[in-house]
Amino acid sequence: MSAPTLKLNPPFRAEQIGSLKRPSKLLEKRKEFDAGKCTVEELRKIEDESIKGIVQMQREVGIKGITDGEFRRHMFYDGVFDNLDGMKHVKPVPPEMLMDYVPDVAAFKEHDFKGADTYICVSKLKRTKQFYVPQFEALKAFTSPEEHKNLKITMAAPEWFHLRHGEFAYPKDVYKNDDEYFADIAVAYQAEIQDLYAAGCRNIQIDDPLLAYFCAESMIKGMEERGVDHEALLNTYIKAYNDCLKNRPADMNVGLHLCRGNFRNGLHFSEGGYDRIAIKLFQEINVDCYYLEYDTPRAGTFEPLKHLPPHKAVVLGLISTKFPRLEDVDDLVQRVRNAASIIASGEPKRSFEAALNQICISPQCGFASHSEGNLVDDQAMRNKLSLVVRTAKAIWGENCMN
Repeated sequence: MSAPTLKLNPPFRAEQIGSLKRPSKLLEKRKEFDAGKCTVEELRKIEDESIKGIVQMQREVGIKGITDGEFRRHMFYDGVFDNLDGMKHVKPVPPEMLMDYVPDVAAFKEHDFKGADTYICVSKLKRTKQFYVPQFEALKAFTSPEEHKNLKITMAAPEWFHLRHGEFAYPKDVYKNDDEYFADIAVAYQAEIQDLYAAGCRNIQIDDPLLAYFCAESMIKGMEERGVDHEALLNTYIKAYNDCLKNRPADMNVGLHLCRGNFRNGLHFSEGGYDRIAIKLFQEINVDCYYLEYDTPRAGTFEPLKHLPPHKAVVLGLISTKFPRLEDVDDLVQRVRNAASIIASGEPKRSFEAALNQICISPQCGFASHSEGNLVDDQAMRNKLSLVVRTAKAIWGENCMN
């Protein structure tokens, strides 16, 4: 087998994470639909109109990895477990089924969010319908054939509901252990990825705040107090990823996005640098690139990037989606150069130029991981994405997006 090589275009020098601000007309129509006051066809009409507009906006600012803004979803992680046979929708969630050591669970309780819902495994898991292929096919209809290979589909993390529910994630008479549970999830992901590929998708991004939670001292301490082996659990999740991605097509770019939470109005859930998980994250998970939050000090330093192998790319999330103030281009350029210097010093050592070639830039997260979105308006979102493109050209040249 030949040695793996660095994949670029995608990821592009100027990237975005996926979710974009939904127009008010779409939010209003979805509320009507949820209340039974309009048909699914009427909702689809507004979704289609809104997606056409957001696709054009991405073109105008120079973004190549176009998404549908996640306009057909309520939350960024929709798509897998709500479509998987064997999962049951639960609302409200019994408090004892939520692990308090998980940062988003603790935050929800602290902020007294009511009526949270979830999905719990109740029987053997089986994929009987496609998760994201219909969204990809619909996005293709609004883009040109030349753009199809660049279109990005964002996907839920395979361990999404497992971490927050711990021992309640599945009945022990259905699955004896985590390996059995994740084996069926892997079969589902493998089938979905093959179907996406057959539809023409060459660019997927798995969104996973949970892996970043393993950087948070609060969760590690809480797990230890409860007798949970956090190192073994992280290894279980890494194996789950690699099983989900087994036999994936070689010319499909697979990215992994980590952040520390981006709920309503940009609320974050955890803090801590990537140091604790860097070696496993960069060297054991079989993805092509990493989209990493780096817009605030809570994400730590660039030092963990010295563990990035030469055949993998990193998309530095330097621009914040949480507020409209624009970052300074010169500061962003210097931060990228600082990151390249650290990557160059890693093992194996490489030239500064080779390290810089492994880097792309983006916002730290989406603009609307939750349908209500962050405290930035449409113009501020456009300005932020334009800043990403402008900064990329300042670093890699005017033709870096071609």
